[in-house]
Amino acid sequence: MRLNDLRDLPGATTSKKRVGRGLGSGLGKTSGHGQKGQKSRSGVAIKGFEGGQMPLHRRLPKRGFNNIFAKDYNEVNVGRIQAAIDDKKLDASKPVTVEALVEAGVIRRARDGVRLLGKGELKAKVSFELTGASSGAVKIVEAAGGTVTLTSMPQRRAKPEGEGAPKKAAKVTAKSISKTPSAKKSTPKKAAAKKSAAKKNTSE
Repeated sequence: MRLNDLRDLPGATTSKKRVGRGLGSGLGKTSGHGQKGQKSRSGVAIKGFEGGQMPLHRRLPKRGFNNIFAKDYNEVNVGRIQAAIDDKKLDASKPVTVEALVEAGVIRRARDGVRLLGKGELKAKVSFELTGASSGAVKIVEAAGGTVTLTSMPQRRAKPEGEGAPKKAAKVTAKSISKTPSAKKSTPKKAAAKKSAAKKNTSE
């Protein structure tokens, strides 16, 4: 042990925090003190706000459209099928269908169908029965001795009415019905007073 070997314990001394030395330092501009005024409040979104005038994203014209009839296909490449066959998750002797792909774990869900794409290599002779396939995928499958048959997927079933509604709604309505005050029956004294008032009006 020598004097030049003496050191403080790790963490005993720390360097001074230098603030206000540019945005790239991490402690520039506001020096770690944050914002003042509106920007320091929660729930404020100023992005795109131009002082009240019509913002740029609303001044520009709209282009294109969203096709509401577009299908959401789940895409699977040929190489992924070959990997599943090598891992013995798929049986090449049986037709590869959407249900077989889901059971093998190749895809999580069918969506509107499965479309076969031509990325990768296919060595096994496989017959596919899927919703769609690209021309390149068909060529690869036929070159390996397999076939591709296009089948239609059943449409997604819409949820029946009432399904998925919160259960509290029924309880609240039941409570509100039970708590609604019933119509008060008029007492005989009030009925007699009404009759006498009617007689006076007719006599006058």
